[in-house]
Amino acid sequence: MLTNRYFRRSIKVRQLLLLLFFIAPAVVMASTAKSGYTYRKYQHVKAFYEDTTPLAIEVGLKYKVPPAALLAIAGLESGYGRGYVAQITGNILSLGAGKSDKELPRLLLPYSKSNKKILFDPKDIQKLPKDDLNYKLRSRSYKKDYRPENIAGTKKELAYFKYHQKERLKAYKRSFEDFAKRWITKESRYKAFREARTYLDREVKAHGDKILFNMNINKAFVRLIGGRPNSFNYRKSWSKKVIMVMKKTGLVPLMQDIHYNKKNFEDAWSTK
Repeated sequence: MLTNRYFRRSIKVRQLLLLLFFIAPAVVMASTAKSGYTYRKYQHVKAFYEDTTPLAIEVGLKYKVPPAALLAIAGLESGYGRGYVAQITGNILSLGAGKSDKELPRLLLPYSKSNKKILFDPKDIQKLPKDDLNYKLRSRSYKKDYRPENIAGTKKELAYFKYHQKERLKAYKRSFEDFAKRWITKESRYKAFREARTYLDREVKAHGDKILFNMNINKAFVRLIGGRPNSFNYRKSWSKKVIMVMKKTGLVPLMQDIHYNKKNFEDAWSTK
């Protein structure tokens, strides 16, 4: 009798464990889907936004531009700081060079088969065998180069920002500032940017700076400056991609937690 009871109990235990085995992953997935912040699992995304979040908030408030939108555009355009042009120039928004700006010239750079990326740091290149490197003359970028004046626009010290973090962060900030004060203005020759500036000024006047941390305002701003001719990016898919970055990284709640709830980045990022 005891043997049969023990046997039945063992079957129930195995059934329960089997059920948990299949249900547990589903619960985890449901929790992740509920939060929607699926991009936060990537370490390079976290590292990029840890550097740029305070800069975006500062610049956004000063020039009345939604900080979350700044961050989402920067993430998309720079590959979260990992694109080789962004790494060399510090130009995380892919801003085109003006008449008085120095731009990154065409560069002969190798693609590493083992690392699966374009290399620009001589130290990294020297570590690899020649048969791992495929050299190619890269297309002209037309992007503004934020390196120091003596090397900007040249082929010298391409890895400058890799070894000068403070200067790299200054370049990031200058990129945000140029976008906010030189592009999003009523004096812009492009209708999309003039309309965006008028829209933001009207909303801030009516609701105060807090409106810059509203998701709908961020989305409306992105749609105004992209997905149309003579805008930041004419492709219709561009605005959708930027908004997806905002949603899947939870950039608006992140901005709110840091600026209004006074959380540090680590705590705000960990919030689901």
